[in-house]
Parts: sequence; structure tokens; C-alpha cells
Amino acid sequence: MNVLKVRWWTIGIFVLPCLLLYMMMVFVPIVISGYTSLVEWDGIGVNKTFVGLDNYVDILFHDPHFWPAVRRTLMYAVFSMAEIPICLLFAILINRYVKRGNRLVSIYFMPVILSVVIIGQLWKTIYNPLDMGGMINGILNALGMQGHMRAWLSSPQFAMYCLYFVSLWQYFGYHLIIQFTGVQNIPSDIYEAAKIDGADGFKADRYITLPLIVPVFKISIVLAFIGSLQAFDLIMVMTGGGPAHATDVISTLMYNNTFLTFKYGYGSALAMTLVFICLAFTFVINGVFNRIEKKVG
Repeated sequence: MNVLKVRWWTIGIFVLPCLLLYMMMVFVPIVISGYTSLVEWDGIGVNKTFVGLDNYVDILFHDPHFWPAVRRTLMYAVFSMAEIPICLLFAILINRYVKRGNRLVSIYFMPVILSVVIIGQLWKTIYNPLDMGGMINGILNALGMQGHMRAWLSSPQFAMYCLYFVSLWQYFGYHLIIQFTGVQNIPSDIYEAAKIDGADGFKADRYITLPLIVPVFKISIVLAFIGSLQAFDLIMVMTGGGPAHATDVISTLMYNNTFLTFKYGYGSALAMTLVFICLAFTFVINGVFNRIEKKVG
């Protein structure tokens, strides 16, 4: 390490290719989107009209679909984070009571490796009306609860909640494996010492597991929140943002404006708005967890 500290150029040689690739894949597209968000352009022709911040003004004050989409996006993120404490509880119980917990966690992880298209089509079939073989409506019909049967994805009142549930189902194993790994990495010596002092079971979890798992918990929170803010593929497969914009989030609104109505500048402004929201909430979450880690430490 001392040699590497003296020869800083050695570090640069190894880091530079990855840094250049990262800048090309992340920062360059953001800069290009930032420029196109300031013009009026259909994305095809060469004629571009510079409009400054007009696209942003239209988004914030004149687009009737933007703020409802922001609300749905944030709700999507909140629902995604709500499952992480449950994942932590499952991780603690599996680590304590299941001998080969890795196998059970791997089973929970299976939906994560499936294609989003497969998951979307699977759950569309489950949510289908009774005459189209929908499993949920079939169960309700068999239980004599015909009054609760409905076309789930065609209902503006329920469609978004159906998407929330599918997302929770898909990524439960993802966050479970993160929490399970964090719990497993806590040295067993600490629990043995705590047991001697009378702290065992859930009491040990309260004073040992929870404080030590905070950094791992933060990782799951950040990944869940930022990933949910960028939610797109599952919604497009299952509803496409419908019915009547009832499941539109910021990313689907951006896609529809950019590629369906050919308002490329407006779509880029939506993309930049999403970037700003992601950055803002990332700083907020990191700030909150830094304070928690200081208190715990």
C-alpha cells in the first residue's frame, strides 16, 4: 500500500479505463439530456429551437399528469422500502432457526433472476378477469366472494396497488439476501459474549444485530428507493401507464412524451427532473443514516 501511495500514477493506470467507461455510460448521456432539455425538438429532424427553461416550466406548472406521476413514483418507493424491515426479520429468523438458510434464501431470490417481461405477463394473467382465466378472480369466485371480483389492471383505483404488490414480490428475495448476508457477517463471538451477560434471542437482536446492520440496511434502502424512482419496465409490460394515466410514473411519462408524441426536448426535461429527484433523495437518505450511524456508534 505504501508503494501505491507513492506511485499514484499506478492507481491511475488501473482506474482510468473504468472511469472513462463510467463517464461515457453515465455522465455523457446526462450532459446530452441536459442540453436537449433546453430545446424544442422532435428527436428526428435537425431543426432545434432553443427554449431555455420553458420545458421545465411546462412540466412543473402546466402538465396535468406530472404531479400525479410524482406522487405515484414516491408511493412506489415508499412501498418498496416498507418490505426491507420484513426482509431483515426474515433474515434474522432464517439465520437463527434454519440450518441451511442459504438454500432457502436462494429460493426467495428466484423471482429476481426472472425476466421482467416474464414476470409482467405472469401477473397480468393472474390479474385477468374470470372469463380470461384470472387466478385471483377464480379464487374469489370459488369462495363465493363475487362482489370483490374486478378487472384489477383495468381499474384506475386498484391498478397501481397491483403493481406495488408485484414489485414487492419480485424484489423481496433481493433485499432478503442483502440483509441475510449482513446478519451472517456479524461475528458470533459478540452474541456469545452478550449471552453471558444475559442478552439472548430478540434482546440480542435489539442491542447487537440492529445497530451493526445499519450500514447494510442503508444500502437496501438506497437501492430500493432509487430503483423505485426509476421504475419503468414492469409498468410498461403490465399497464403501459394506463388506464387513463392511472399508473403513469415519471419514467413512463418521460417515455410516452419522448417516443410516442415525439416531444424529445420535453422528455429530456422529464429525465433531468428525475435525475434531480434521485440525487436529492440520495443525499437526504445518506444524511439521515449518517446521523443514525453516529448515534449507534
